[in-house]
Amino acid sequence: MTRQSLDERRQPALPDRDPLARRQFLKLGLAVSAVAGGGLLLGFSVSGHGEERRAGKAVQRVPHDSGFAPNAFVRIDHTGQVRLVMMKVEMGQGIYTAFPMLIAEELEVPLSQVTLEHAPANPDLYTDPLMHEQTTGLSMSVRSSSERMRRAGAVARTLLVNAAARQWSVDPASCHAEAGMVIHPASGRRLAYGALVDAAAKGPVTDALVSGVALKKPQDFRLIGTRAHRLDSTEKANGTAKFGIDVQVPGMLYAAVVNCPVAGGKVAHVDDTTTRRMPGVRQVVQLDNAVAVIGEHTWAAMRGAAALGIEWDEGANANLSSQMLFDDLEQASHRDGAVARHQGDVEHAFRGAAKKLDAVYRQPFLAHAPMEPMNCTVHVRADACDIWVGTQSPTRAMGAAMAVTGLPAEKITLHNHLLGGGFGRRLEPDTVAQALLIGRHVDAPVKMTWTREQDIQHDLYRPCYYDRISAGLDAHGKPVAWTHRVVGSSVVARFAPPLFRNNLDFDAIEVASDLPYDLPNQKVDYVRQEPRGIQTGFWRGVGPMRSTFVTESFIDELAELAKVDPVAYRLALLDKSPRTKNVLEVAQRVSGWGRPLGTHAGRGVSVMSAFGSFFCAVAEVTVIDGKVGVDRVVCVVDCGQVINPDTIEAQMQGGLIFGITAALHGEITLKDGRVEQGNFNDYRMLRIHEAPKIEVHIVKSTDASGGIGEPGTAVVAPAVTNAIFAATGKRLRTLPVGNQLNAA
Repeated sequence: MTRQSLDERRQPALPDRDPLARRQFLKLGLAVSAVAGGGLLLGFSVSGHGEERRAGKAVQRVPHDSGFAPNAFVRIDHTGQVRLVMMKVEMGQGIYTAFPMLIAEELEVPLSQVTLEHAPANPDLYTDPLMHEQTTGLSMSVRSSSERMRRAGAVARTLLVNAAARQWSVDPASCHAEAGMVIHPASGRRLAYGALVDAAAKGPVTDALVSGVALKKPQDFRLIGTRAHRLDSTEKANGTAKFGIDVQVPGMLYAAVVNCPVAGGKVAHVDDTTTRRMPGVRQVVQLDNAVAVIGEHTWAAMRGAAALGIEWDEGANANLSSQMLFDDLEQASHRDGAVARHQGDVEHAFRGAAKKLDAVYRQPFLAHAPMEPMNCTVHVRADACDIWVGTQSPTRAMGAAMAVTGLPAEKITLHNHLLGGGFGRRLEPDTVAQALLIGRHVDAPVKMTWTREQDIQHDLYRPCYYDRISAGLDAHGKPVAWTHRVVGSSVVARFAPPLFRNNLDFDAIEVASDLPYDLPNQKVDYVRQEPRGIQTGFWRGVGPMRSTFVTESFIDELAELAKVDPVAYRLALLDKSPRTKNVLEVAQRVSGWGRPLGTHAGRGVSVMSAFGSFFCAVAEVTVIDGKVGVDRVVCVVDCGQVINPDTIEAQMQGGLIFGITAALHGEITLKDGRVEQGNFNDYRMLRIHEAPKIEVHIVKSTDASGGIGEPGTAVVAPAVTNAIFAATGKRLRTLPVGNQLNAA
């Protein structure tokens, strides 16, 4: 089933909800569990505060004794074990450790005493007020939830202390919590949390208690800011962790899929004579634009799929090519766009400029290529349906299931699993819908697994972009005029139409419309140009990545035009953004900026502010015979309050590798309507021996926590291409670097 026809025919229905903004509060009750048999259950809103608003009007505040369904729970059982049930999913970003750290810090329990599990798919209970649905993405998990997590732990601790004080008939102020116990120092008495949970659950929960509970000062933290080993590492190392692709269900069959190679095409004729005679093949299922072979095991299904004789009706996109799409973008770039930022008198400033520079930047489609290829296991019956998958958005997976099966939500059970890489790809429900379309024809559970080729050739790609950018400099080389036109697809308009306002895609213009530099006269606009027949999707920081490559490359060009060192040039323009200026100054020092490098080598710099965090990357490269080697990357990070430094370093390392890979090799091209790349031989990943030395320096800060999952990917590309310029004198305005240096 190709993306285009699937969305046209079976667009998943999303719940019609405004963002929740409930007044922050906590609700207590008894946990009913066959395992724990009772205990303390603490439910709390993960995001949002203030009155709930719907359609612009204030509605009645939800009282404590109402049926409010919170979107996360802390359970403390009679053994004292703390279990956090959380709406956010783990896909390698470390929230399985960060969230327990936040709870344990305020609850005063060892980290080993806290475990975390997936919340079930239930948008009524687990909708994220900032994301509008039960979804994980936008580097949002910690920054949207950290204070609420801490407050939940603090309130639970307070209730447990109060319960102990009542039992001892002492002032709660004379007691304190420590290591999962409440202690009364004057008498030496102590009670473990497990012995107090029932009494604590009966304690009064007032607004004053919730709003007045004191959170720890940073100087008192025991866990937050310390290096904690990932709580999920052991299971991932010994193979017991369950990802979607690991699902095993009794009686399960296996599906291999052949999708139409041209987007929008359909099946014209299928000859499955040979396939049906093959050992292990159970049946062949034909969809509008795909054919699935059902086998007793994966190998039987794949062999059967390879033996199919399929004739395709390739449709209107049969002649589509990358050149045609970039020609469309170039033509669209001459249209006026929706204005994202306009300040000062740009035209007047250009007329008075001593120098002017114009540039065009181009960036290609990119595939997500997660380590775990797309897969989904389903069991569709007449009256119910089960889905086993790893998804970033249970809301959309459930919407797809309701649309395909016609079943109500209460008849559908979604079993979410760990994700072997998401990067935005697993926000999309297309493969869930395809598995369900196949599963309707199979009288058994069936696991559909895409091959790597299917995964790359039927992705929802990071958009290709075409940027026109110009600047005027005064006699001293300072920019006095700036225009930037972003041309490309709008992922937001498809994925979340209500957020596409005034013809602006907030993600496409992010960073570009809010640069940290002092630019007194600037205009930034956006022209939406959708690629024919291709749907695009979010890709680990779409807007910041595309914008930072353009703006940080262009700032380097201006520094060269002004004959000023690139770091010095930036520093002179960053007074209005002290945190950006600070990470640049730190990077200048720790990277050894200005220190001579060897022959054929160069050093480049890039800064970025996005996701509530601030970054600087300095890259060192060597270019020999047109081949680029990235030798070293120094990255300075100011992401506010750090929860776990190990997670920050890991995320930056992974993001930088991801971004370097895209800058050097990443490109999806089309010829005759077909994606030309199919596996890691032609959609190149950075090899182990090609990985640079990476140094991550974290700025200490008590500011609110910012995002960290996507920024490493976004900040590094211009640092690399600026370093290539320093080494070769060749300015690259098109990604990937590829063989451009050999073409000189």
